[in-house]
Amino acid sequence: MFSLVWGTFATTLGWVVAADFRGAAHRFHAFSHAATPFVGSGAHVMGVGFFRLVAGLFALIGPIVLVTGLLELWRGEAENFRLPPVGGWFVLVQAVILGAALWSYWRRSGFLRRQWDAGSGPRRAAVAGVTASTVAFTLLLALGSGTWTLAAWLLGGLCGIALLLSDPADSATDA
Repeated sequence: MFSLVWGTFATTLGWVVAADFRGAAHRFHAFSHAATPFVGSGAHVMGVGFFRLVAGLFALIGPIVLVTGLLELWRGEAENFRLPPVGGWFVLVQAVILGAALWSYWRRSGFLRRQWDAGSGPRRAAVAGVTASTVAFTLLLALGSGTWTLAAWLLGGLCGIALLLSDPADSATDA
């Protein structure tokens, strides 16, 4: 199942960013810096070309992994899996990290708050999908549900790609 989820996500994101579809590479570059918590304004270490190069690798490898996952599913080798049980401290640390990340992203100047404020129905649905899938991923990881954890990860990734392809949230930074 991991091959299906990873292959789908890698193929989609790879081709969208590598081809710079609707300015996705430039927007991904801006999103990556805006979404990094607790980082001040400074010189960008990686440029758009680096993101397009890495995305090109994902665009080439993603379909291979996706086909491998489909073949495993067709042969009956794909199955539900459970993650090993986790301790209480891991769950507590995971909850603290999730809380800090959501606070950073949803505060007044946070990345997701800016996307929400600048958006209409589809963009707000994508922001809500990213947020809900992040919470679901964390909960399912703590519960040890491997297959559903991957589904939450894929949903969040696809909502993130939808945000990537939407119109820029603030034209001053994207222009």
